[in-house]
Amino acid sequence: MWNKTLKYDPIKSLLKSNNKAISYYTKTDLIGDSTEKINLLSTLEVKYILSKQEKNGSWKPAKNTGYPPDNKKLVETFRNLRTLVRKYRITRDITQIQLASEYMYTWQTKEGDFRGFIGDQYATYYTGEILAILTLAGYRDDQRTINGLEWLLSKRQEDGGWTIPILTHKLDRKTSYRAVTEPWKVYEPIREMPFSHNWTDIVLRAFSVHPKYCKRKEVLHAAELLKSRFFKPDVYGSYKAASHWVTFTFWWPNIVTSLDSLSRLGYGLEDREIKLAVEWLQDNQQENGLWRLSYKKGSKRKDSRKEKEREEWLTLEMCRILKRIVS
Repeated sequence: MWNKTLKYDPIKSLLKSNNKAISYYTKTDLIGDSTEKINLLSTLEVKYILSKQEKNGSWKPAKNTGYPPDNKKLVETFRNLRTLVRKYRITRDITQIQLASEYMYTWQTKEGDFRGFIGDQYATYYTGEILAILTLAGYRDDQRTINGLEWLLSKRQEDGGWTIPILTHKLDRKTSYRAVTEPWKVYEPIREMPFSHNWTDIVLRAFSVHPKYCKRKEVLHAAELLKSRFFKPDVYGSYKAASHWVTFTFWWPNIVTSLDSLSRLGYGLEDREIKLAVEWLQDNQQENGLWRLSYKKGSKRKDSRKEKEREEWLTLEMCRILKRIVS
């Protein structure tokens, strides 16, 4: 059993969660008990998110995010759709997800990428996560999704990984700011510059959840590059510190997001880097079976109900990953 490899069994803590979605998924995904049925649409977070959705499928941000007017809706819709699909596993079976997905597709360019997150510049990482979400939502065979995946393959660096194209130009701060806030020329990637493990992590998510593209040799090569960088600093100044590997957020790159994609691509404990990462997880578990949100030096855990629930979501995801890797 996968949980026998851990110092502390997390199942008991997850089953006691005040969030009924967490206890439900613990039973179905980790224990294999499918007798309980719940209406995920009735959970507090899902009800609140859906209550704020607009008729065209988008969401308006609650506060000024610093983006241009239309782009604020793009960012907020991305954030809410990601929560509904990734956390709660809600798919296009409900109309609200269809509407939100179609709204996201309106931001797709003819080339296949999704633009508007960093001005007119290519956002390989946002495109990767959006395509992963749309695939999980039920749009894996949609030609628009396929076009996006092909676009990502076309934007690889010479070494086979990905980065954010504008980063390869090493622009000064003033020029970088203008490039992402004003109508500006689109910077193509300088291909000979090295890949970034952070942005390769996010791009790989799109391919790892797609039953066809997960087998592509280009994808598996990029996966090798990603795991070769475990616990090391990135090569680019943006999100560079090695401590980000053990700082767990809902979607920014870390060891859990990387293991999620790699485990979906078929990597297991027989792989040296995967084994190293799993050993880190085993060594850093709390006595209640949960993992902390950050192991960055100097970080402090907040003793609150909200913090504990976030730890439960994190632990649930870690356990799903470990089950794939160990089983």
